[in-house]
Amino acid sequence: MRESVSLIVHGGRDSGPASSNGVEKKDRFGLSAHRQFSSGGAYANIPLSTPLPGVPKPIFATLDGQEKFETKVTTLDNGLRVASQNKFGQFCTVGILINSGSRYEAKYISGIAHFLEKLAFSSTARFDSRDEILLTLEKHGGICDCQTSRDTTMYAVSADNRGLDTVVGLLADVVLQPCLTDDELEMTRTAVQFELQDLDMRPDPEPLLTEMIHEAAYRGNTVGLHRFCPSENIARINREVLHSYLRDYYVPARMVLAGVGVEHERLVEAAAKHLLGVQPTWGDPGAVDVDRSVAQYTGGIIKLERDMSNVSLGPTPIPELTHIMLGLESCSFLEDDFIPFAVLNMMMGGGGSFSAGGPGKGMFSRLYLNVLNRHHWMYNATSYHHSYEDTGLLCIHASADPRQVREMVEIITKEFILMAGTVDTVELERAKTQLMSMLMMNLESRPVIFEDVGRQVLATHSRKLPHELCMLIRDVKPEDIKRVAGKMLRGKPAVAALGDLSRLPSYENIQAALLSRDGRLPRMYRLFR
Repeated sequence: MRESVSLIVHGGRDSGPASSNGVEKKDRFGLSAHRQFSSGGAYANIPLSTPLPGVPKPIFATLDGQEKFETKVTTLDNGLRVASQNKFGQFCTVGILINSGSRYEAKYISGIAHFLEKLAFSSTARFDSRDEILLTLEKHGGICDCQTSRDTTMYAVSADNRGLDTVVGLLADVVLQPCLTDDELEMTRTAVQFELQDLDMRPDPEPLLTEMIHEAAYRGNTVGLHRFCPSENIARINREVLHSYLRDYYVPARMVLAGVGVEHERLVEAAAKHLLGVQPTWGDPGAVDVDRSVAQYTGGIIKLERDMSNVSLGPTPIPELTHIMLGLESCSFLEDDFIPFAVLNMMMGGGGSFSAGGPGKGMFSRLYLNVLNRHHWMYNATSYHHSYEDTGLLCIHASADPRQVREMVEIITKEFILMAGTVDTVELERAKTQLMSMLMMNLESRPVIFEDVGRQVLATHSRKLPHELCMLIRDVKPEDIKRVAGKMLRGKPAVAALGDLSRLPSYENIQAALLSRDGRLPRMYRLFR
């Protein structure tokens, strides 16, 4: 192959030393010795868009149309599901996803899932320390990570696919046989304390506001329970508390072993070897007591008065801002209305008051056109959609100077009312195209495909393929947006407020604005100013 490339580029090999006379040079580069595979010489008039005569037609490796997209799922004898998606390349991403998280902590000390996230990939029955685990992964070019959300815990490894058996064995050990030593628990307490302090001090309040809006929307139940460990519980969580939780929720029937970039048969073989008949360190689960509570949306308000004037000091400090997040119940990701809600969220869009991007970054979304471009004093207006297996929450985060909080809240309530109004065909098509583009671009990443496969199989025992989701997105009509928005507006609002709240409207006034035709807050009359 290299020789043929050399012939194409250089036009042939020298048959001998160059002669000093012109005749031999002419013979050497004349018609009798033209470059066989070049577009010059005898093929001077053939355009680049036309195949060259005499050049063999290339044959490329192909796959059956379904094979390259198919997600295969196998259930083992103990109830554990094994799901895989083939993807060519030297590396794979493999992990275990567990149906556990902060929403299942109602009868436990709050903060267990947060602790388990920090304890992940520590010492196990086979590995004496985290360093030994990392050195084992390093032999296969591997990295590891653990993430917990309100309803899912995910242990993942990316490594060379030739080390698949080692990786699955390591994951089984990390998930089912952690040592949870006293030293590791003490280090975790320090890490959790530091993360809580960082949450309170960071200039970006979005993670804290997300925690607050869930607490307001689902007061005291399921996804409204604390995702981060409360500071008063840090000292109370010990090995016995963790084992009691693990005994109920870290069971094979609540797990999925997902892999991307691996052959399904090899993954099933490794799973059967390392995850069948394994005795966890917390013993036989016996009668499992699982919380099967359905999320109960309550609505309400959570307020946190705080001095935000010194959040970010320096030559260009961030000005003092008050942050408001306003939300309404949407739907679960299992319902048909999930896709229209996703399109509505994309249509609202938004972001900060400064962006270096153009139309591709959502500069033509409603929250840019109607809010940030018209009200220069607003620093942020962003739409978010959180969706779970039994509920969902569509919310808008806005921030502005404390003196203009009332006007900011009214602008946001008006935008909620407008969601159920006229939907322009152009903006709807733009939002649908942007959602499909974001979906397909994200799914070019192997770790994202892994998470998508794992979460879908964990929730529904199967996976909707990207082209199926794109078809559902294309089918969304303006009347679908108006219908889901109208249904959403009939519910009670959830409000999270952070900063100087002296001018924050009452919860009753916000609720009245969302029930009105124009979204205006009730007028306030004072005898004395």
